[in-house]
Amino acid sequence: MSSAYGPQHAPAGDVGAALMLIDSRLRSIHAGSAEADAEQQELMAQFTESLGPDGAEDLLDGVCTLIYMFMTWLRKAHEDHDKDVIEYVVPTLVASMRMMPKSIRPEAVPTMAGLVIAAGTGLSPSLWRKQYGDWTEAEMTPLEATAFLLAEHINRIADDADFATRVITDALSRAEDEL
Repeated sequence: MSSAYGPQHAPAGDVGAALMLIDSRLRSIHAGSAEADAEQQELMAQFTESLGPDGAEDLLDGVCTLIYMFMTWLRKAHEDHDKDVIEYVVPTLVASMRMMPKSIRPEAVPTMAGLVIAAGTGLSPSLWRKQYGDWTEAEMTPLEATAFLLAEHINRIADDADFATRVITDALSRAEDEL
């Protein structure tokens, strides 16, 4: 049975910009330089400020689309081993978020876990979240961290630091070819 919160009813948003944001964060973290991280944060802040309200909403939808795509990949990978993606991914994700109290306030953790569970069960994260009202400023960093942590989880499973980014760029290329 189809749900009103299914991905076919959701805007994809600016997946390219969202992927750039997450990939930039992954590269910054792996570079290990505090200076590079500070510079990257400043550049990303300038970029997001330049988007304007419509662009920012497109970026939010794009990050939610990434979360959906990451969870779809993870669900398929776990199903190949007769495992449940929710059981194996969500506890690790929540534990990681709880270790980041400066970036992710404790009250944001259940929302982000719910967002990931929605995606893992085939629902659109952005439509699932919108049923509870508009995004808040306090949810922006946790949302980015959620996408980052999922990408990092995929990269560890694949033992390839760029695998999650390639999964998305390949999917975007295939979608473009089909148009």
